[in-house]
Amino acid sequence: MIRTHSAGGDFGPLRAEFSLPESFGPEVLAEAEAAVLDPLASAGPREDATDLPFVTIDPPGSKDLDQAMVVEKTAHGFRVQYAIADLAAFVPPGGALDRESRSRGQTLYLPDGNVPLHPPVLSEGAASLLPGEIRPAVLWTIETDDAGVLTSTRVRRALVRSTEQFDYETVQAALDAGNPHPSVAALPELGRRRRELAVRRGAVELQLPEQEISGDPDGGWVLARRPRTAVDAWNAEISLLTGMAAARIMIDARVGVLRTLPDPEPDAVDWLRRSAEALGIAWAPETTVSEFLSRLDPGQPASMALYADTTRLLRGAGYTAFDGELPALTTHAGIGGAYAHVTAPIRRLVDRFATEICLAVSAGREVPEWVRAALADVPDRMMASDTLAAKVERACIDQVEAWVLAEHIGGEFSAVVLRADENKAEILVEDPTVMAKCAGEKLTAGERIGVRLTAVDVEKRKVSFERA
Repeated sequence: MIRTHSAGGDFGPLRAEFSLPESFGPEVLAEAEAAVLDPLASAGPREDATDLPFVTIDPPGSKDLDQAMVVEKTAHGFRVQYAIADLAAFVPPGGALDRESRSRGQTLYLPDGNVPLHPPVLSEGAASLLPGEIRPAVLWTIETDDAGVLTSTRVRRALVRSTEQFDYETVQAALDAGNPHPSVAALPELGRRRRELAVRRGAVELQLPEQEISGDPDGGWVLARRPRTAVDAWNAEISLLTGMAAARIMIDARVGVLRTLPDPEPDAVDWLRRSAEALGIAWAPETTVSEFLSRLDPGQPASMALYADTTRLLRGAGYTAFDGELPALTTHAGIGGAYAHVTAPIRRLVDRFATEICLAVSAGREVPEWVRAALADVPDRMMASDTLAAKVERACIDQVEAWVLAEHIGGEFSAVVLRADENKAEILVEDPTVMAKCAGEKLTAGERIGVRLTAVDVEKRKVSFERA
């Protein structure tokens, strides 16, 4: 695996380019410190759920822990106890923290440290569901039938205590060894049932290779393909289940904010079928997009190329707020149903407001006025922060690609052609994991080729290849 030198790892210029804040102002920090000492009494009474053996599953080293779970098999199906960090207990409406979080929108993750939505005293401390600590949380109890279909939802404020902090690989290894933690022993079965339902709903999941940047022991950076375990997918299904339950609550109450995505146009699906045919992938006429994609082997070059093409089906995602009248679009085509963000309030602004709506509706109370007022601009703030987050992530990857490859001009690599157009293509270099442009004649999507690195511009974060 190719590594950078330890001298080539300064993301300061990139942070300056995107005007990323370096810290929080004194008023924000003071309000956060005060909230740690005295969380808002207005959050109301809390159920004591500290006897439930919650566990968290996050990337190694995470400190901003939004979610903790207990998944059980019951006589009639499954029960999910899902505790979500209660940020509203620490953020006074209209205060300095509220204003600052609205301006940021979400946490931005960079290889040398994140730009948090909330001050670390909250995001990595008093609000985080750290193991062994009693924390205020919003507790979702979700029941499903044996097939994983949602049957009931209960949401309220509670006190919880996580018992263990796991990462994906640790949980996967324990499951593979037949020795899972009791709190997640039922996760694989429910996760599989929910995946089956997702395919039947028409959900579209793209298993594109994910680039991951990690630190080198010598102080540089390593680029690799992020491993995706089955636990990743099952864990995501619990979050999706909760988000779909939240959407149902808000739609029934006719007030809320949803994550939406229009269905793909028929022409786009026809185009994808032609792409599959060109790649030599059989697609029966009666098989839906979701069913077809779920059967592909993501490790095959042709599958990688088709997944890259499928991104064209998933355009136009947004946040849709409503109060009184349902919007024309209430569903998310990638999920195959109505969905809302409520499971990551430490890291994402919209979750705090959507959660407050679900709490109020479930308790038979009026939705707080400060929440209703926020519906006017939270969607735009989230869209702006989503755009920034995507640009920062891409810039970080491009920068590390340039650092990693700077001393290998003229070197040859193995790559998969993702998209091809006349004399150029988009390729995935396999080691290090780099997505780049490549020049060459008669390039064909889905083929594995040899490529030569022809140029690297570290300042502009550009790398260029040609067919070897």
